[in-house]
Amino acid sequence: MRTLESFGEFKELTKQGTVIAVFSAGWCPDCVFIKPFLPDLEQEFSQYTFVFVDRDQHIELCQEFDIFGIPSFVAFHEGKEIGRYVDKERKTKEQITAFINNLPVNANE
Repeated sequence: MRTLESFGEFKELTKQGTVIAVFSAGWCPDCVFIKPFLPDLEQEFSQYTFVFVDRDQHIELCQEFDIFGIPSFVAFHEGKEIGRYVDKERKTKEQITAFINNLPVNANE
């Protein structure tokens, strides 16, 4: 998974294709819980670009997108937000899969 380096990089990445931003942090127990199955999700949904956004390094970005709990997922297609799974609860692989499957864009097109 690509790790976000800057706000500018985020803006460029989300302009093209379909991107799923994974807001997380190394100290977060619920983030650690999902880490083992994130590679499986990336492989299953390879039509999407997954980007790891460290909450502590990019707090301004979290504020801009109202990320109050982690882990959280925000999807973008060609610069527009198309979905979000943002709350402070632990997420399962099945819940994240359902979120991605219900996005209103078919990234294969």
